Amino acid sequence: MTIRTQVGIVGAGPAGLFLSHLLHLRGIESVVLENRSREAIESTVRAGVLEQGTVDLMNATGVGERVTREGAVHRGIRLRFRGRDHRIALSELSGGRAITLYPQHEVIRDLVAARLVAGGEIRFGVSEVAFRGLDGDRPEVRWLEAGREEVLSCDYVAGCDGFHGVTRPAVAAALTTWSRSYPFGWFGILAEVPLLSPELVYAHHARGFALVSTRSPVLQRLYFQCDPREDPGPWSEERIWDELERRLESEEGWKLVRGPIVQKNVVGMRSFVAEPMRLGRLFLAGDAAHIVPATGAKGLNLAVADVFVLSRALAHRYATGRDDLLDRYSETCLRRVWSAERFSWRMTTLLHLFPDDDDFARRMRLAELDHVVGSPTASADLAEGYVGRPFE
Repeated sequence: MTIRTQVGIVGAGPAGLFLSHLLHLRGIESVVLENRSREAIESTVRAGVLEQGTVDLMNATGVGERVTREGAVHRGIRLRFRGRDHRIALSELSGGRAITLYPQHEVIRDLVAARLVAGGEIRFGVSEVAFRGLDGDRPEVRWLEAGREEVLSCDYVAGCDGFHGVTRPAVAAALTTWSRSYPFGWFGILAEVPLLSPELVYAHHARGFALVSTRSPVLQRLYFQCDPREDPGPWSEERIWDELERRLESEEGWKLVRGPIVQKNVVGMRSFVAEPMRLGRLFLAGDAAHIVPATGAKGLNLAVADVFVLSRALAHRYATGRDDLLDRYSETCLRRVWSAERFSWRMTTLLHLFPDDDDFARRMRLAELDHVVGSPTASADLAEGYVGRPFE
């Protein structure tokens, strides 16, 4: 069976769903293909720090009702080192911009609901996705669904299927990639405890980095630096809380509240960029093209920025017949990508311990933290990087 559409989108994560939503608002048809079920993509719990631009775009395109109602707006973050908190006033230092804590799977729920209400087509549970004619005028996407082969004939293909998807490997020979795997990971827990801090706490400690985040008034996400090969299974709740308590120690009366741990896992830290993000009729977006370490909270926001640029370029092509914006897609996106990679790399190296650190390196890191919180210019630079630049 052959289906005809204008844009074929592989992947129903934030990038693919937001692209389909934006194209629909511009009168452009799309079909989204996803190898997981709807239940799986809507229930996989992942943290979400949304930049001001992401929230503004959600509101402007009609999917911002729940994020406005349920998201936690933060106008600052706290850097904790030497046992003391130093507040970076994000809004004051960035012209009024802020971040909103709203989990990624909730963004996905909002986008899936919007696409289905609008009659959009999302094909869940597909497998064996393959491509044909990506350098021609009528590319095809082929897949298996319920044991039957189907074909999507389209004008353009958007690869939004993440770092481990099938799209980037299909054109890997034509790409140049840059990557760095960091010698540590994050041991993350989801715990049933009350709000621990009104703002995110990024802690630098002699035992390693730790982070206090917020999920809801009764559910919090916490992390601490660990070996990337660490097995979370043998860690008891008491041992986990003891380690967090050491790294989050404070001279200012702050106390860590313990409670039941409902989830624990270890995630690696990696930087990755593939160039170009366009090859013929294929456009890469989101994690299919780039990965940032979680310290900078940029992953979801970069995906949204990519598809904002791509939707505008496709609308321009269909309206005018001109390819100039499509031709500049990769260049436009990569300016923001490399800026976010720089910021995320800086936050990661600023706050973590590295295996080859000597006493001098450790003292220099503390000196850099002192500079960030003591210099208005350095504080403003961090704040502007954290809340994100407006979308191009």
